[in-house]
Amino acid sequence: MELECVFFGPLRDVVGQKTVRYETDAETAGELLGDLQESYPELGTLVEDGELAGGIVVTHNHKHLRHRNGLETPLNDGDTVRLTPTIKGG
Repeated sequence: MELECVFFGPLRDVVGQKTVRYETDAETAGELLGDLQESYPELGTLVEDGELAGGIVVTHNHKHLRHRNGLETPLNDGDTVRLTPTIKGG
């Protein structure tokens, strides 16, 4: 299936573009994040011990993964997944 993956901030710099049409066999958000880690190792750790790694917010079709089924959120062809680094400081 083909997904639209959107990267923000330094993640966009790593990938080299803001939006990527990503072809994958991943059936869940967690599997997709694993695939992205393999394709773009410079992204760093996205999934750690079966949980979403700290420092990043992932949305699926404009809803935070926490408000869906977390890493088990099912994916469908044409879905949009956005990866945004969290902002620190004050």
